[in-house]
Amino acid sequence: ERRILAGRVRLNGKALRDPAVNVGPQDLVEVDGSPLAAPEPARLWRYHKPAGLVTTDRDPEGRPTVFESLPAHLPRVVSVGRLDLTAEGLLLLPNDGGLARELELPARGWVRRYRARVRGRVDEGRLARLAGGLEIDGWRYGPVTASLDEQRGGNAWLTVALAEGRNREVRRVLEHLGHPVNRLIRIAYGPFQLGHLPRGAVAEVKRKALREQLGREVCLTRVG
Repeated sequence: ERRILAGRVRLNGKALRDPAVNVGPQDLVEVDGSPLAAPEPARLWRYHKPAGLVTTDRDPEGRPTVFESLPAHLPRVVSVGRLDLTAEGLLLLPNDGGLARELELPARGWVRRYRARVRGRVDEGRLARLAGGLEIDGWRYGPVTASLDEQRGGNAWLTVALAEGRNREVRRVLEHLGHPVNRLIRIAYGPFQLGHLPRGAVAEVKRKALREQLGREVCLTRVG
């Protein structure tokens, strides 16, 4: 802003006086006579997180992290929607913190979908009541959709969907019903699916798909 007020910035050949002016990708911005480098486009990757990795840059306990396990060719990325140490499945990795905030906006109402293996024999009637939300230890949890996929001996596989992203919410809700989770896999985050992505692999979301979900303005440039 100081450079603009000092007259050092030009927009399409004319001195820029207003710091609040909108600048598009087709505009030429110069600072002290040199063109401003074009911002890196917003990009997003799907990552199949294995169990045993923490979703943080550095772990004070020295445990392996998601970011240490990523391929060397990836640029710097941040994570969207953490998965705990033993959880597996879809983790979204944008190249910008602003894009991460866009993806996490509660206003989008994006549903997180999981497959959960739990202990015990499951009562489908009790699962259905989760759709009305519930309170656990003074915390109010929103609606949860849960369905029984398979009962196999003393374990059962469920599909669980919720729009909130509270820490360990799926585990807490199911344990409250008497069904501790012994395996948890996120299979979808909003419109983005885990699909058949191999464990530990990354795949970039196509620009067209990203633009369709977030809008052209967000996807033209990094937003943070």
